[in-house]
Amino acid sequence: MKLHESMITGELKSKIDKIWNDFWTGGISNPLTVIEQFTYLIFLKQLDSKQMDNEKAANLLGIPLENAFYSKKHEPLRWSSFKEKDPEVMFDLFTKPQRNLDDLTVFDFMKNIGKQGGVFAQYMKGAIFMIQSPKLLDKVVQQIDALNLDNKDAKGDLYEYMLSKIAEAGTNGQFRTPRHIIRMMVEIVQPQQDDVICDPSCGTAGFLVSAGEYIYDKHKDWFNQKTFREHFHNSMFNGVEFDPTMLRIGAMNMQLHGMDNPTLIGKDALSESNSDIENQYSLILANPPFKGSLDYDEVESSLLKVTKTKKTELLFLALMLRMLKTGGRAAVIVPDGVLFGSSNAHKNIRKELVENQQLQAVISMPSGVFKPYAGVSTAILFFTKTNSGGTDTVWFYDMKADGLSLDDKRNLLVSEDTFEQCFTKPETMLEAVKGKCDIPQILLDANKIMNTTSLREPALSGVEMKQSHEKDFSDRTQQSFLVPKQEIADNDWDLSINRYKEIVYEAIEYEKPETLINQIKDLDAQRNEALLNLEKMMN
Repeated sequence: MKLHESMITGELKSKIDKIWNDFWTGGISNPLTVIEQFTYLIFLKQLDSKQMDNEKAANLLGIPLENAFYSKKHEPLRWSSFKEKDPEVMFDLFTKPQRNLDDLTVFDFMKNIGKQGGVFAQYMKGAIFMIQSPKLLDKVVQQIDALNLDNKDAKGDLYEYMLSKIAEAGTNGQFRTPRHIIRMMVEIVQPQQDDVICDPSCGTAGFLVSAGEYIYDKHKDWFNQKTFREHFHNSMFNGVEFDPTMLRIGAMNMQLHGMDNPTLIGKDALSESNSDIENQYSLILANPPFKGSLDYDEVESSLLKVTKTKKTELLFLALMLRMLKTGGRAAVIVPDGVLFGSSNAHKNIRKELVENQQLQAVISMPSGVFKPYAGVSTAILFFTKTNSGGTDTVWFYDMKADGLSLDDKRNLLVSEDTFEQCFTKPETMLEAVKGKCDIPQILLDANKIMNTTSLREPALSGVEMKQSHEKDFSDRTQQSFLVPKQEIADNDWDLSINRYKEIVYEAIEYEKPETLINQIKDLDAQRNEALLNLEKMMN
């Protein structure tokens, strides 16, 4: 996967910026509404171009067109037809039911297209057309018409850039997880061919898209197998999201990234109505909402058995353990409070992960990672569901730099090319990005500790490997070290890195008092001499 926000061309950026500005000056200022309206228009353009492709194929083969989205009668509702019309006529086609077209508008037609329109069309219930003027509609339609939507990478990049413009937090704690943090998590868990992946709070589907891109990038050969292609398009990617706007945006994001038919479930993952999802997934990637709290009677009852709490971040961890198959893995972003909170609920969920499951790693991230949305300190937990323990040592990493400035601006501290190579060639980047980006070191250490099968020394036995790791990662004054399970248990299951990190204080040498007094006397003598010289000059 490319780092979409940075790899997008300047030309495409300025085209999207122009569309964005037109929406704003046209009176639509909520970023999510802008993206939603933009998404509807992209979808309409895609429907039309899909039908054009089908028509060309049918003409070439001299056969009648099957499965057309638009009948002959509904031609005026097609993108290629309405884009040529005067702004007022086009606007009427969108907003006024057309008597001669079964009382449909362009928008109604899109909402009713259903399953044949792909994953996005299934989430159109409740969609509202909010472009208020013929002038704005015409401006935006003509600009979208000029965008290249044929190439999968270009489409994905374009949409990612659009999403990067959601610059303020949404409601319910929805803020966008930085794409490079998602990518780092995906690189560490290394999705496998038979994985069934889920994000139980999927938002704009960033984790699912990144996992798909990882597979496209690293395992092109898998797509030669028919069974894998079917799995990839129909059952590999699953998301749960209760906000219908987010669901539509997430569905379009996946569709534009070439993921044809993911399963997206429109409900609250924690609610009683969601109790049927159990032991289904082999990999969970998530950044669940923080700071939320629910009433006990709203929460699915089996979750409360693991940890009796109203805090969403704790409930989500319990939920993930239930959703995972035995042997399934998870990488989850949590607020720091989860790591050291002293309530029984906090301790119980940590004990569950360390004692009854296998906790592999805690990567502590700097507090600027989520700026400008929030300055909250967070960490990433990596664990495997075993239901029989297995935690031996836990790897801690104290991440101090993620390659971007940790202020509200979040500017890249290295070149785009260098940042890309932090992921593709981490071993060659360690010196070049020292102090600016810890990602290469994290990926290399993770590969050593968590993905030992990919080590270059397969001759080492498990015991030798363990001893070698314990030796290499024993220095707790470093950013990367291992802590034995027993020590965590003795510390009330505390998982905050500061509990185990050792800080080296540099001894500061101070001058002896008599030396300082002599220095003061010297200065005094020099000052007196300067004053005398000044007096002489004036006389």
